[in-house]
Amino acid sequence: MSKTVSLNQQIVEDCKLNKAKAQMLLYDNYCDAMYIIAQRYVKDSFIAEDVMQDAFIKVFKNIKKFKGEVTIGAWIKKIVINQCIDYLKKRKIELVSIDESKLTIADDDWTVEDEVTIKKITSAINSLPDKYKVVLNLYLIEGYDHQEIAQVLNITEVASRSQLMRGKNKLKNQLKAVNYA
Repeated sequence: MSKTVSLNQQIVEDCKLNKAKAQMLLYDNYCDAMYIIAQRYVKDSFIAEDVMQDAFIKVFKNIKKFKGEVTIGAWIKKIVINQCIDYLKKRKIELVSIDESKLTIADDDWTVEDEVTIKKITSAINSLPDKYKVVLNLYLIEGYDHQEIAQVLNITEVASRSQLMRGKNKLKNQLKAVNYA
């Protein structure tokens, strides 16, 4: 019985051997998607490109550590997200921790009207302060839970929840303003 190796598996194995063609193929297969992810975190397209490039440098430096427990795309995505967060931390984003007694429950039952497009939503998210945008992206888009967000951003889970709540409220207000404009 012969074992069939997928194209991605072969590319990864060749990348582990520092084969330039394989590295270029891996980059070409994932660069567009990873650039979009980077843009969710940093507003400037040039910075997003730089962050993505730095992430791919880390990918190729650490490809031998890739064990195949997740897909190569998921592994690269995590590196890109971490690279974005590192960039934002270097900019010294202040993620404010609040007292748990001041925490209020967010209104999760709001809906976005049909005329609000994905572009408007993306634009509204990108216009949020970074401290809200990062937590919103990690929670709503990337699927991280508050414990993971707290670990990644070096904040408390309460701070993560409060940043999410505040970000959702700001986003909700921006989207309402867009609908009435």
